[in-house]
Amino acid sequence: MITLPPSERDLHAYVDDQLDQADRAAMETFLAANPEVSEQVRVWQQDAYSLRTGLSGDLHRAPNPQLDPGAVRQRIAQQRRQRFAAAAVLFIAVSLGGVGGWQARSMALIRGTPPMADAVQAYRLFAGNAEMASDWSAIKTRDVQDWLDSHFARANRLPNLASAGFHPVSGRLTATEQGPAALVMYKDEQGRVLSFYIRPPGESNHLLPRGTRRDGELQADYWSDGGYNYAVVARADDPAADAARRAF
Repeated sequence: MITLPPSERDLHAYVDDQLDQADRAAMETFLAANPEVSEQVRVWQQDAYSLRTGLSGDLHRAPNPQLDPGAVRQRIAQQRRQRFAAAAVLFIAVSLGGVGGWQARSMALIRGTPPMADAVQAYRLFAGNAEMASDWSAIKTRDVQDWLDSHFARANRLPNLASAGFHPVSGRLTATEQGPAALVMYKDEQGRVLSFYIRPPGESNHLLPRGTRRDGELQADYWSDGGYNYAVVARADDPAADAARRAF
């Protein structure tokens, strides 16, 4: 039986359709009276539906439990707990003060989440099928900039990468602890892809100076402006991506 207000575990169980009839009715009554929580649940449901839709062509294969939305959320929760642990180490280091404390702080930051790690993860998840079912696609009549503006007030304009041969083909909303984020996939005539990612800053994603980092075979170029964090992610060794980076 769930508790009210529901825990995060109860909300995930509702999204995954794991509640019995009585608990589900109680949850729906609670959500109707709490629009902010209801919107968060709606975003989770949309992510789960999009993920299942994107994988529907591979249903003949054995199910991969790592791609189940519940498992994905559990991994995110585990990463969140790890970040909280790193923050606790940082607090202890600062409390101790002195050189030793600052050295411990530096070590904690090194072990922490690198800038715009979720942007890189989103690229790895969706780059293999840039035109999969999404919240916006190039075949729809609505302009991608209008779609982005409807969710992110005062955000930067989308990078115009036409000079490098890249054009937006799809966009999708995702969820963060601080609010919605968005991923816009670009593609050129040769099928190469790169992504533009926007998210609100947070406890582990502060406003960032312009920078670049490499993560395996990928390169993330990131910056902040207008109250949001941005990243363009592409293959690090792709000359076409280098041309696109010079365009923004």
